[in-house]
Amino acid sequence: MNNEELREAVREKYAKAALSAKDSCCSDPITANLYDASETNSLPREAVQVSLGCGNPTALAELRPGETVLDLGSGGGIDVLLSARRVGPTGKAYGLDMTDEMLALARSNQAKSGVTNVEFLKGHIEAIPLPDASVDVIISNCVINLSADKDKVLREAFRVLRPGGRFAVSDVIVRGHVPEDIRRNVELWIGCVAGALQESEYRAKLASAGFQGITVQVTRNYDVDEPAARDKFVSAFIRASKPAQAGP
Repeated sequence: MNNEELREAVREKYAKAALSAKDSCCSDPITANLYDASETNSLPREAVQVSLGCGNPTALAELRPGETVLDLGSGGGIDVLLSARRVGPTGKAYGLDMTDEMLALARSNQAKSGVTNVEFLKGHIEAIPLPDASVDVIISNCVINLSADKDKVLREAFRVLRPGGRFAVSDVIVRGHVPEDIRRNVELWIGCVAGALQESEYRAKLASAGFQGITVQVTRNYDVDEPAARDKFVSAFIRASKPAQAGP
């Protein structure tokens, strides 16, 4: 499968999920119990049902009032709406998605929630439609692993962050060697994973893009029947920052 075929497969899967507004493309071990009821009680039901992530980056990103946040692959909008609340009326939350059906659902959820400091953009995470140094924080929830060009995603994230800006994403990663045939089977089981990186690869790609202060915190370990893959596939919260004196 080439890059465009992979992108189209991802688009088709998420379009179907948006239209059903209930069927996750990922298995329950990935998506279950990521948010507290106190966070989701006032959100539209569809935003919660089409939460297809593997973590809760808004809870871990330490968002502050007045900040501008960008969610890469924002889906039905749950993390954008939660971020908008955290940054308050003086802040702004952008959501970026390539799928028309997801964008329509996210905008509907925004209207139902009454949140106004939100804007949903159409585009690819490999070519973010925002100016250089325009956001304070980038979040993402189990989406970067779906890209066929992760280096470009991370370079774009670095570009749009302001100096001193923060990268704070949830993603699926692989820890240690997994035989290729078993890896493919596990990725089919997990559902959301098109190409999860080894932890060391993720760190190296972030550093190559210019990021510093890189940390990886495991948030969920996925039980796998295959002995060679046990304890290898995890969700992690990945933090990094753009140097305060960095150029765009």
